Amino acid sequence: MSETPSARILVAEDEANLRLVLQKELERAGHEVRVAPDGEAALKLLEEMNVDVLLTDINMPRIDGMELLRRVHQRPNPPEVIMLTGHATIETAIEAMKLGAYDYLSKPYHITELDALVKQAAEKRRLRVDNQRLRAQIERRSAAPEIVFVSDAMRDVMHLVERVAPSDTSVLLTGESGTGKELIANAIHRMSRRSEGSFIDLNCAAFQETLLESELFGYEAGAFSGAKARKLGLFELADGGTLFLDEVTELPAPLQSKLLRAIETQTFFRVGAVRKVQVNVRVIAATNRDISQAMADGSFRSDLLYRINGFEISLRPLRDRPEDIEPVTRHLLAQLAGQGAPEIAPDALDAMREYSWPGNVRQLRNCLERAVLLSDDGVITRAHLPPEIVSPRQGNAPSAAFAVAGAPGQGAAPLREVERQQILAALEQTNWHRGKTAEVLGISPSTLYRRLRDYNLTRRA
Repeated sequence: MSETPSARILVAEDEANLRLVLQKELERAGHEVRVAPDGEAALKLLEEMNVDVLLTDINMPRIDGMELLRRVHQRPNPPEVIMLTGHATIETAIEAMKLGAYDYLSKPYHITELDALVKQAAEKRRLRVDNQRLRAQIERRSAAPEIVFVSDAMRDVMHLVERVAPSDTSVLLTGESGTGKELIANAIHRMSRRSEGSFIDLNCAAFQETLLESELFGYEAGAFSGAKARKLGLFELADGGTLFLDEVTELPAPLQSKLLRAIETQTFFRVGAVRKVQVNVRVIAATNRDISQAMADGSFRSDLLYRINGFEISLRPLRDRPEDIEPVTRHLLAQLAGQGAPEIAPDALDAMREYSWPGNVRQLRNCLERAVLLSDDGVITRAHLPPEIVSPRQGNAPSAAFAVAGAPGQGAAPLREVERQQILAALEQTNWHRGKTAEVLGISPSTLYRRLRDYNLTRRA
C-alpha cells in the first residue's frame, strides 16, 4: 500500500524549466504537486483544490508573488506560503513576512532545504486546521442541549443528572437506541465544573478495530505506514473536559484493557510512543445492550464496567412515556422547519401516541422529516405518516412484541430480549430490508449486522 503524500503543494513559477524541476523533485520526496505559470493561474487552481503549502516566485507576470500572497490570505483556511526569489532584499523579505508568509528562500537553494521547510509549513497548517475544527466542534456543543419532556420518568432522569453533574464520577447511560443518551451526556457536561472544557464524543461501533485505538489515543509520526505526523487522539483532546463513549460495549477486548488503564491512571501511550501522556478526563459511557449479558458472555470486562459505572442512569423508551410524544414532536418540527413548521392534526397525533416507536426519538425525527416534505397547507395528517404507524396490523405488531417482552405486571424482560424483539419487529415492518430496518431503528447498518449475528436472527422461509 502506497503512503499518502506528506503535503499538497502548489508551485507558482514563471520559469518553465525551474517549475518542472520543482515539481519532479518535490513529487520524488513524496508530495502531491500542482504547478501554475503565474499568480492568476495559481488563484484559479486554489479554487479547485485544497492546498497545504504554496511556493511562489515574487517576480511573475499578471499577478506577482506579493499580490498573490495578499489575495491568498484573504481566503478562508489559506495555505502556508513560502516565497522564492532570485533577487532577495531585506525590504521584500520583511514585507513578505508582514503579509503572512511562512518563510522566504533565496535562489539558488537545495531541494532538501526546501523539502524540510515545506514539511514544517504543512504541519503548521494541519495543526491550525485541526484547532479550527476542534473549536467549531466545541462551539456547536456550547449551548445547553434542549431536552423536552413532561413525563415523570424524564423528570427523574433530569434530577439524577443534576445530582451527578457537579462531581467527577464516571457515568453509565443505559437505554435503547434513540432515547437521547448523547443529549443526557451533553447535559451532564454542561452542568459540570468542566463545562468550559471540551465535550468529545466517540461512537465505538463506528470504527474498524484497527482504527479505533488510533482514534482514541492518537499516534506518533512513523507509528505505521502513512503516519507522517503526530495525531492527537480524542482522549487527549478531551483533557480538562468530558469524553463520551457511545456504544461502549462494542469496544474490542484488547482495547478494553487499555481503556481501563487509561481511566484508572489518567495516562496512556499514543500508538508508537514511548512516553506517557497525562490527562484529566471525565468519562461518560453509554450502551443500548444488556450490560450484564455482555459480561456473562465474555464480550465486556467486568472490571471496566465497575470503572465506568460509577453512577448509572437508565433512560426509558418513548413507548413507556407517550405523554412526551406531543411536546417532543412540536419541538422537532420547529427544528426541522423553523417558523414555518406545519401543525399536526389530532388524528395523526393519536396514531403517533399509539405507535411503539422501536427507534425511539431518532425514529420519530425521521418520521417527521418525511411528513414535513409531504405535508400540504401547513398540516401533517395521518396520510403523511409512514404506513407502519397508521396501519393497525403493522403499527400494533411492535407493541405486541414489546408487551410480551416487558409489559408492566408481567415481569420485566432483560434489555437484551427487548432489543431482540425491537429488531424483529422492525425487520417485519420492512420485509427484512436491512437498510430500511437500520433507518427505522436509528442505528447504523454495521451495528444492525452485528446485532443480527449476536442474536442469530435469520429470515425463515
